[in-house]
Amino acid sequence: MNSKLMVTLVVFALITGAVSVSASSERSGQLHVTKECSQYTGLAGSFCTITSANIAEVKVGSKVFYDQADGIPAGMLDSNVVLDAGYGNRAVGRCTLDDTTNLGLCTFSDGTGQFTGFHASVKVDCRSVCLWARTYRFSSEDAR
Repeated sequence: MNSKLMVTLVVFALITGAVSVSASSERSGQLHVTKECSQYTGLAGSFCTITSANIAEVKVGSKVFYDQADGIPAGMLDSNVVLDAGYGNRAVGRCTLDDTTNLGLCTFSDGTGQFTGFHASVKVDCRSVCLWARTYRFSSEDAR
């Protein structure tokens, strides 16, 4: 009788563990963001404003602040960035954009509030409207 109970408990623990692992798995997908940069001056501290996004954490009206000035190095924007969705919800990363082609890459490595555990690697296309498109994930391990 004790061995049957032990087997049942082990099976239950394994099932519960599997459910727990599944519940803590990463949330990920494709990220699509549009931003407008009429207030971006190219100086450190200037920003662009999010006009659309396909995930709830990136709210319309969120701002992307650039820490470094455009043109350093020459012909490029290479800057630390903060995606600020307000109320302590911020993602941190780095963006590089070729000023000649207006194409680049932004990577986000973490954040605060709703962006805790946020990781993204997005292609940037600012040839007409400024678009971000590619992958994102929220890692539950980073949320601890």
